[in-house]
Amino acid sequence: MSEFDLVIFDCDGVLIDSEIISARMLVAELLRLGLAIDLAYVERHFLGRSYPVVMETIRREFGLDLPPEFEAQYRESLLAAFRTELKVVPHVHDVLTGIGAPFCVATSSSPRRVEMSLKLVGLSDLVGDRVFTSTMVARGKPAPDLFLFAAEQMGAAPGRTLVIEDSLTGIRAGLAAGMTVWRFTGGSHLGPDAPAEPEDARPHRRLASFAEFFQIAPGLKSARLKA
Repeated sequence: MSEFDLVIFDCDGVLIDSEIISARMLVAELLRLGLAIDLAYVERHFLGRSYPVVMETIRREFGLDLPPEFEAQYRESLLAAFRTELKVVPHVHDVLTGIGAPFCVATSSSPRRVEMSLKLVGLSDLVGDRVFTSTMVARGKPAPDLFLFAAEQMGAAPGRTLVIEDSLTGIRAGLAAGMTVWRFTGGSHLGPDAPAEPEDARPHRRLASFAEFFQIAPGLKSARLKA
């Protein structure tokens, strides 16, 4: 028997190796406006956050009001890069086809972006309509709202839910929701040498590769695979 009734996967940086592409594109688009930031800054302050939060942070920290057309330009540039560069994270397909518990996706990405991303890497049919975005709740991550909403919709108690996240923002959200949180460090933007998490974003464990998923949680493996 598994200790979990539901597994919630973040999307960017967990199921798809997209965060390094997103960060690179954001740095390039901001540079066009004269704002120079590096990838490390993006990782620390923007990873796992919705666009409105990113926009407000830039306004507060740099005194820059992004023009109305910036969001559309950034999103179109990003999606164009996704079409040629986006890849599924190794072993994710094996996990999603082999998992014996209900699962869903909860992401800060826009509905259009997550739909396109999952389709590009061939995960749409596996995930189906079990996708929840920050547009569905009042507060995005690091508030617990999105994870709590996803668990409620999936009929699972928070204490019986496992969250797989890569960002500190997402880890904080999962912990605030009272869920078990594993930090996935196998994306190209992090790696196994990612620095230790701060005290308020300490996951229950790290997951360096999805090849280890069922070794760590054998109870989550589908019964047909155990036979």
